[in-house]
Amino acid sequence: MKHSELSLFKEQGQKITCLTAYDASMAKILDQSGVDAILIGDSLGMVIQGKENTRSVSISDMIYHTSIVSGSSNNALIISDMPFSSYDNPDDALENAKAFIDAGARMVKIEGGSEHEDVIKKLISNNINICGHLGLQPQLVIKSDDYRVQGRDESSAQRIIDNSILLESLGVSALVLECIPSDLAKTVSEKLTIPTIGIGAGVDCDGQVLVSYDMLGITTGKQPRFVRSFLDNQNTISEAVESFVAEVKGKTFPSQSESY
Repeated sequence: MKHSELSLFKEQGQKITCLTAYDASMAKILDQSGVDAILIGDSLGMVIQGKENTRSVSISDMIYHTSIVSGSSNNALIISDMPFSSYDNPDDALENAKAFIDAGARMVKIEGGSEHEDVIKKLISNNINICGHLGLQPQLVIKSDDYRVQGRDESSAQRIIDNSILLESLGVSALVLECIPSDLAKTVSEKLTIPTIGIGAGVDCDGQVLVSYDMLGITTGKQPRFVRSFLDNQNTISEAVESFVAEVKGKTFPSQSESY
């Protein structure tokens, strides 16, 4: 799948499905089960490495997992998170982004807005496809108590809107919206021509993404309200993934109770 096809999904009113993968086995299942995009998330710091947050994940970690997942996927769009401190300045960001492309990624994801304008311009001018990420930014989270819904008040909501418009104007291809009120996510989605992909942002985003371990109900500890175990009432992981795809495409996930 080409990155340009994401916009076609939005134009046609078809929801985009995205799940994370970190290994060959999961990548093959997602790819063969009809998932549109596979994200190699820096969430691997928590679900694979057992850390409290994503900030210790290195470039080498991400490149390693990107090469594995991309080599095991034939259809889905491969997106890789650029980890914490890998895009602090334009030159380093470009060098690191090129390493992701060489490893098989077709798009890199960067958290934040106007503070990374120079970085985004540099990557776009060098034909690097970018997925933005606004709302809750996990790379800014130090401890679990820092995971909070963003954009609840008027000023922070407006910052998210303004940054989303800026990112589109800079040439970003898609935008993840994490843990924001569903009405705000709907507003952003309607203002943009690029697709939005929600996680804890309501059903009106142009697509949905979940951490695959969360979607399968194998993540320990308390889960946020937007997580649903699709393995319940299914016999195999493939069936669970197919259920996720069907419910996102059918606009029955997330439900109102799974939204903010």
